Amino acid sequence: MSKPITFYDIPCKVTDKSWSPNTWKTRYSLNFKRLPFDTTWVEFPDIPAVSKKIGALPTSAKAGAPHHTLPAIHDPSTGSTIADSVLIAEYLDATYPDTPKLFPPGTRALQLAFIDAFMLRLRPIQEFVMLPIYNILNPASEGFFRSTREETFGRTLEQIAPTGAAGEEQWAKLKEGLGVVHGWLEKGKADGPFVLGQEPAFVDFFLASYIQWLKVIWGEDSVEWKDISSWHDGRWVALVKALEKYETAV
Repeated sequence: MSKPITFYDIPCKVTDKSWSPNTWKTRYSLNFKRLPFDTTWVEFPDIPAVSKKIGALPTSAKAGAPHHTLPAIHDPSTGSTIADSVLIAEYLDATYPDTPKLFPPGTRALQLAFIDAFMLRLRPIQEFVMLPIYNILNPASEGFFRSTREETFGRTLEQIAPTGAAGEEQWAKLKEGLGVVHGWLEKGKADGPFVLGQEPAFVDFFLASYIQWLKVIWGEDSVEWKDISSWHDGRWVALVKALEKYETAV
């Protein structure tokens, strides 16, 4: 590799690393494979224009219109530009076969199925996180984030999270859902600390990305983070700690 990969991420005002779970997946992946990269920070309103400029394809469609998201990478060694964390991971494995595998042979389908099941258990978090995300964004992204999320939910950011008994019930559902995932992982603990055993794979980075996200948006001293940290024998904090060496740019 003659030049480092350019990694496109979303900034915030509380960390110089990733905060978004989606971009965390790619940061972990690049570091795990020990591929040198530089980070280009892109505020929310600028994502469509930057994506088009670098040739990143839309990752979905909204109201029939192409929708661009981050992460994205540009690899000057091949001239390729890829968006979407799973597609990026697949590209990195295919392009750099002599580096550690994010998807070891025979595991891709199982990893993606595990990820899908994990996301179902994480659904109760959605309404809790909108205002905390807004609170960590730079001013350049605040207006865009507020207007798009308020349109989606039909409420102000301050009104989205459930409160009182409803909030307690939904928070309990989150703990219960993560407890199901904890139970799956406990069945394999004799094989190693990660989903596939002794070595991490993309699925572990996927799980850790969401835990990192919650830690950043609420802050380590928050009631929410301290509560999550205590769940399931401290599994979620331990996972992030185990992958700590893959957090920063090579």
